[in-house]
Amino acid sequence: MDKTWTGTWICDPLFADLEPIDVFRREQAPPLPCSHREDLKNHHMLVRKTFTLKAPFDRVEIDITADDMYKLSVNGAPVGQGPAPSYPFHYAYSRYDLTRYVQSGRNVIAVHVYYQGLVNRVWNSGDYRQGLIADLLVDGETAFGTDPSWKTYRCQAYRSGGIVGYDTQFLENIDMRQFPQGWREMAFNDRAWRQAARRRLVDYTFYRQETPPPACYTVVPQVVRQTGPGCYWIDFGHELTGQFAMRAKGRAGQDIVIMHGEELDAAGQVRYEMRCNCRYRETWTLAGNGWEELPFFDYKAFRYVALEGCENAADPESFACVVRHYPLDENACRFQSSDDLLNRVWDICKRGVQFGAQEVFVDCPSREKGQYLGDMTITGLSHLYVSGDLRLYKKGLQDFACSARITPDLMAVAPGSLMQEVADYSLQWPQQLLTYFVHSGDSAFLQDQMPVVEGLEQAMRRYEHDDGLLWDVTDKWNLVDWPANLRDNYDFDLSRPVGPGCHNVINAFYGGMKASVNGIRNALGLPVRSTAAFKDAFVRAFYDPQRRLFVDAKGSRHASLHANILPLLFGLAPREAVPVIVGLIQSRGMRCGVYMAYFLLKALAAAKAYDVLCEQLVSTSEHSWANMLREGATTCFEAWGKDQKWNTSLCHPWASAPIPVLIEDLVGLTPAEPGWKKIRFDPHLPAGLKQLELTIKTPAGPVCVRVQDGRATLRGPAGVPVLGG
Repeated sequence: MDKTWTGTWICDPLFADLEPIDVFRREQAPPLPCSHREDLKNHHMLVRKTFTLKAPFDRVEIDITADDMYKLSVNGAPVGQGPAPSYPFHYAYSRYDLTRYVQSGRNVIAVHVYYQGLVNRVWNSGDYRQGLIADLLVDGETAFGTDPSWKTYRCQAYRSGGIVGYDTQFLENIDMRQFPQGWREMAFNDRAWRQAARRRLVDYTFYRQETPPPACYTVVPQVVRQTGPGCYWIDFGHELTGQFAMRAKGRAGQDIVIMHGEELDAAGQVRYEMRCNCRYRETWTLAGNGWEELPFFDYKAFRYVALEGCENAADPESFACVVRHYPLDENACRFQSSDDLLNRVWDICKRGVQFGAQEVFVDCPSREKGQYLGDMTITGLSHLYVSGDLRLYKKGLQDFACSARITPDLMAVAPGSLMQEVADYSLQWPQQLLTYFVHSGDSAFLQDQMPVVEGLEQAMRRYEHDDGLLWDVTDKWNLVDWPANLRDNYDFDLSRPVGPGCHNVINAFYGGMKASVNGIRNALGLPVRSTAAFKDAFVRAFYDPQRRLFVDAKGSRHASLHANILPLLFGLAPREAVPVIVGLIQSRGMRCGVYMAYFLLKALAAAKAYDVLCEQLVSTSEHSWANMLREGATTCFEAWGKDQKWNTSLCHPWASAPIPVLIEDLVGLTPAEPGWKKIRFDPHLPAGLKQLELTIKTPAGPVCVRVQDGRATLRGPAGVPVLGG
């Protein structure tokens, strides 16, 4: 719902009269011929407002948002940061309770606003929309809002150290001689600062952000070694997301070089030139004003830090990481078993999900920081169980629903200013919507999203031939799996543009979409549509009755894992093919990417091949979670091993399939009625597993499963029926 603001949108005067750049388009459409001014990229604006608060008052709040990002402080204390990435036509603002931060008398609001200016997967940037808007409320009444009386300062301390990732992030070479120290405090003198400008054109539609701001907290290193005069080697013990923090004291102009990495090189040095296309090497220049605090703004993914500086400048007692991620209740989900490998696999997957959940589900918190639709099938479901919090999953669904404004096919990454379309991913959105409904029972949201479902259906029909199959989906990515070397030699031309023709995986996902849409229609009391003709056409096109396997494409003789996993999962395989496909999976193992491994494991569960599923889950082959652990994983990787992909990130939550598979298919715990009003409990645990304990948080209350000596028991919320398989 849009909000009526008392405040006006204020900005740096350089942006006040600029027309927004339209970055939204179909992926293959040419961009508008409009270039972005280089001098307005990587723009840090500091904003202050002093005010008097008269007693008595009970509650003080602020509504605030900014473009691209803000960090809010009151009277020197950090309050929150945001907004969650959003499209301007559905732009998020947050309400913070400031009561414990303010006092009777003089107060100051301080906001650090960052505009990046790059077109990427992170924010909707590169469009000249810069600035912020805020309203201060006292006991429910608006006291004042943003206007030109707010003071602004363009902070030039953050010099670019280059751009890393996929145009993802400016490295921060910070020169403290140009940083106004103490600017967040009431006593700071801002008389030389400029008045804010009103933006001439404001085209946002605002809505109240339902998700909380990121949790930010301090973690100290596990190991600190001094390696030379002014040089340190720091290990936080496992991968983190956040900002490295420290303090130092030295002469004006002295430099401290700071290098972050996810791993060490062969010599034991921090590998700051990371595999994932990020070169985390930055310089901090001291102002010479006594003890100075390192003010990194953007976050990184790292485990190790190396410092090279001046002797006696750094204070090693101050070394820390200000960790940031979506708030996670560590008690919401707990897992422990007698199988050490299973426990370790769970741990790296859970940690990957934790640090991959920022304001959105990021594919990785380093190279891209983007929310991908296909990744969310796995990451969103894993996070739903790990956190017991449905709000981020719902936001993800809304983000992709909003992308229907750009194309009814939906964008592959949203929200963001990079335009990318992946057919496989769009076809999974109804499945995700149905999953959210089954866990939440939120039928109103399901009903609200039905127009998007119908728009997606209509958009995909333009690729149908008379047989009902999708042909010539050449105007968008046909992913199948990633990286390409883990497609099991899938026999269809997937180069860009994708070759014309009719292939298996896209059509299998189309069949899965049809089943999910029928599930949605049934939940809303709408008539379902027969899929029998589609199944018959799929079998005629791709099934080889002699081998009882599916081939990759019309006219192909190659039967890849991928061409058989999805028909098995989505109920498209003839009955006689099921044991043959299971045998194919068992013989080849997970000769696929970690993304497709989720569908592989779920297909085995659909076939009730639980023994084979367990074999794959605890496999120690080159393609396994055990291989990640052998290579030192502390969060799940983007691929099975560091060298299996040319730009592997070592924190990639799309590899977290073991979490939902363990819960849903091996422990056998699923909602039997939307919102967990009834529980289905149908365990299929391996015979050798002596002990297991699992707790999850559901909308109906906590559910606990305990296995002791092969006997499984469940304790659920009072009054909630438990059904067997």
